[in-house]
Amino acid sequence: MTLNIFDLKGKVAVVTGGYKGIGRGIAEGLASAGANLIIAARNFEGCEKAAAEINRDFGVKTMPVRCDVSRVEDAENMIAATVEKFGQVDILANNAGITGSAKAMVDIPDEEWQQTLSINLTGIFNCSRAAAREMIKRKNGKIINVTSVASFMPVPHSGDYCASKGGALLLTKVMALELIKYNIQVNAICPGYFDTDLNPGLASKVEQEVKKRIPARRIGNPKEIAGLAVLLASPAGDYLVGAAINIDGGVMLR
Repeated sequence: MTLNIFDLKGKVAVVTGGYKGIGRGIAEGLASAGANLIIAARNFEGCEKAAAEINRDFGVKTMPVRCDVSRVEDAENMIAATVEKFGQVDILANNAGITGSAKAMVDIPDEEWQQTLSINLTGIFNCSRAAAREMIKRKNGKIINVTSVASFMPVPHSGDYCASKGGALLLTKVMALELIKYNIQVNAICPGYFDTDLNPGLASKVEQEVKKRIPARRIGNPKEIAGLAVLLASPAGDYLVGAAINIDGGVMLR
């Protein structure tokens, strides 16, 4: 077995929320394996900057796209723009997400509940549906949904977030069952505590408390997601169907 099974040269990957944090780690991992990239997010300037940097550092073709994944039209336009420029979409990494309201369930306002679900859950549906329709035509594709260890366990003051991530995990499995007959593999990456812009620089005392819950005794670096993303996007992951892979420093072992 050689490293060729991880080769993504000639493939086209869309990464939502791909200009920073875990999304940036995924984007750079796919680029390092040779994939051309669409970097999509609401922050178009951030996407432009990331696309230029990845093009410079890895030599792959890149394109920034403004996309609010909660909007059906944006998701469909993102995939249409990808096909128009590259002729195909081979890989979709659904990474765009928010941390939610961080309030007790009884205190979550309707609009915050709806926002969390619309981005973290409906966003995955919108983008996956649009991409899958193109992948079905080619009888080939990979969809990677970034969920969370919160897909499996309740976290106080995170009712909206846990509901969205739990829903995303079950949606992943339904998609996997429905799409494998078209040779489209759908799987989930379930991160634990990572140092990202969604959770910027945990206050020192809080960070130390968090580390105590992690057997590895440290917070993850977004770049550590890259290898797992490449596995799921490449021929090396062809027999992974509906898998939910924790990358959490051992949190779920507790």
